[in-house]
Amino acid sequence: MSDHEDTTELEDNAAEDTAATEVEETEAPEGEDEGEDKEEGEKDEDDEEKDDEDKEDEDKEPEETEEVIPAKPLTQEVISESISLLCKIGTGLAHAFVRLDAREKEVTDISILASFIHLRYVDLSINSLKDISPLNNLTHLLTLKLDKNLLSSAELNELPYLQTASFAHNRIKTTDGIEHPLLESLNLSWNNISQVTSLSPEKLTMLHTLELRANKLTSTRGIVIPTLKFLYLAQNQINDLTDLDQLPCLQLLHMRDNQIATLDGFSEDMKALMYINMRGNQIVNRKELEKLQVLPLLDVVIFSECPISDEDDYRIETLITLRRLQRLDKDAYTDEEKQEAEEIHEQRRLEGGEEGAEEGGGEEDNAPAE
Repeated sequence: MSDHEDTTELEDNAAEDTAATEVEETEAPEGEDEGEDKEEGEKDEDDEEKDDEDKEDEDKEPEETEEVIPAKPLTQEVISESISLLCKIGTGLAHAFVRLDAREKEVTDISILASFIHLRYVDLSINSLKDISPLNNLTHLLTLKLDKNLLSSAELNELPYLQTASFAHNRIKTTDGIEHPLLESLNLSWNNISQVTSLSPEKLTMLHTLELRANKLTSTRGIVIPTLKFLYLAQNQINDLTDLDQLPCLQLLHMRDNQIATLDGFSEDMKALMYINMRGNQIVNRKELEKLQVLPLLDVVIFSECPISDEDDYRIETLITLRRLQRLDKDAYTDEEKQEAEEIHEQRRLEGGEEGAEEGGGEEDNAPAE
């Protein structure tokens, strides 16, 4: 029997079975497990810089002028070549292929996928898709990749098992229509989003990684998902950090190449935040760093290419202000630097106390006699 006949027969059998898919029977897709998500959040500044530099070298988004693209629907033949991973479905008496990798097929229409209801891992990146509504039928989806298409929206019906979704390098303008209850990682980088709306904390109760690099954001307003651990907002025009204090679980904040001049918005409720990258922002006044003293676990900050990084004694003064730091920019603090910062801090504390006592004494001397 040919691959084509195998696929057709298996999908026909699968369509008759209405029982819920047992997600745990499938094997985890490569690089999609929680451990890797955590590892991504914990990578060092060299890795972050390399990622940013690599992505900056990628092609910019196409102009809004509409390009005439020949219609090319996804066919059964292409599906037969692209489908894999045979798994049990329903009660375990039937099987179906659950992985589809149809990258770079120049596809403009995926209507045929509406009948492939048992697909769990779908990659349709680097095509010419504008309409993804047929995916609403794929209620067993776990992973969805639609990078580098022509999408103007990421809106889909609620997909009850979807855990990872990537829509990078499209033409998406809003965050509406993303309400998948098990979604853990969402990538909307390199789009045209100017404001975050409709990302509901009541719906997205499992979301821990959000990527919105290289959009048109001017504020963090609207990012109010309390489960978020890793937030990537580099290469926007952000100058306002409103709603950051709504992220008590945040561990990593990547804000490189924005327009931030003040560090208002951080809160003592952000007890998990350990890493902040503000490289290439507009922070001029060193006193702004004092606003980070409320973060009890902060141990890595990046301020290179900010005006304050050009000041004399930049490293030691930053450590005096933020005494729990372990690393500034690319370089870890040495024991000698930590000791020097402690000594200077203590000296200033004592001098401040003496000045306060002298001022207090002066006021007492000048007080009118009773």
